[in-house]
Amino acid sequence: MYDLLVVGAGPYGLSIASHAAAAGLNLRVFGRPMASWRDNMPRGMFLKSEPWASNLSDPAGRWRLDAYCAEHGLTARHARPIPVEEFAAYGLWFARHAVPEVDERTVTRVASGPGGFTALTEDGEELRARTVALAVGVMPFVEVPRALRGLHPALVTHSSHHSDLDRFRGRDVTVIGGGQAALETAALLAEQGTRVRVLARAERLVWNDVPPPWERPWWQSVRSPHSGLGPGWRNWFYAERPGLFRRLPEPTRARIATTALGPAGAWWVRGRVEGVVELLPGHEVAAACAVPDGVRLETVDRGGALRTLETEHVIAATGFRPRCDRLGLLDGGLRGTLAALPDGSPAVGRDFESSHPGLFLAGLVTASGFGPAMRFVHGATFTAATLVRGVRRRLGALPAGRAVPAPGGNSRSESPSPVRG
Repeated sequence: MYDLLVVGAGPYGLSIASHAAAAGLNLRVFGRPMASWRDNMPRGMFLKSEPWASNLSDPAGRWRLDAYCAEHGLTARHARPIPVEEFAAYGLWFARHAVPEVDERTVTRVASGPGGFTALTEDGEELRARTVALAVGVMPFVEVPRALRGLHPALVTHSSHHSDLDRFRGRDVTVIGGGQAALETAALLAEQGTRVRVLARAERLVWNDVPPPWERPWWQSVRSPHSGLGPGWRNWFYAERPGLFRRLPEPTRARIATTALGPAGAWWVRGRVEGVVELLPGHEVAAACAVPDGVRLETVDRGGALRTLETEHVIAATGFRPRCDRLGLLDGGLRGTLAALPDGSPAVGRDFESSHPGLFLAGLVTASGFGPAMRFVHGATFTAATLVRGVRRRLGALPAGRAVPAPGGNSRSESPSPVRG
């Protein structure tokens, strides 16, 4: 029986695995490393977060993004966005150096079992573990507006369903949403010759400012410090103190989780959208239906005025909604034991442990508990260290007589061998 199964091999899963291996835990890691970054983002996109705020986490801080860039002749500089393809490559590099061997099979079910949990892989292997860390990313939580649900995928897709946008060359596409995914997708579509418009509920689009220089007078830093989520003391609190955020009253946390760092486009996308893409802010899709040449959308503005438009395809860049009932790989009985917050997301304790003992959660699904940082790579550092401490606390003392790998050891089996690198 393993001490820990890590399900998911994105930034959070890989970071947790690195910390767990260094802590001497006997673990297995499942998932295709950086899968959503490799498969669910079109070529040409950039990472919105600053390079210095986009590190995966190992206990020694050795395998940082800037170290990867230096090794590969790239630049990791403040206010210079990193291509998504390079960030995905960085994650693979991190996995090779800082994580025990990753099993790329998919875990299809996790259920309660004797002494902990049983997990079933896609090819039928069953494994047992005393604890499980789910780091399943965002893909289980795709959110599409109600009016668009039920239309065929040939007509409506989510922005995360595209690794490239070539199929839309020369076509007419409507992008729904006002955040970075919507605006950057629209920019890429326009640049390849697609007729594209953006339809957003907000009355006006919001754009992030160019970040202040890294080096600046001390009084400017005191007034508005840099943080992993942007400048300012409020962002600093969200980014650097998620443990304190969790102590806020639940209604306050819920309000912040809903409103903080809302939909906005990066400063380096603005000039590629304004004056280039048709923008329809203040509109919401009220109804949609298939027509011979695509989709007919019925929209309504804030004043109640109706408008009809037809388009060949709709891309819903409408985000993700992390709810307990969308954790489909959990056995129904196990899923039904999870305590939920009012927004439907699972409640987690101070160590990211769910209400079911031994089941730990990481990433977006914990944002209502630990704050907006959990929606970004930056949150992986706090999560990995805190969650692994919680796993060790849950496990208690290791059984007498079992060899404990040294920090950095490969803990896949009872006979540890060094992590690659």
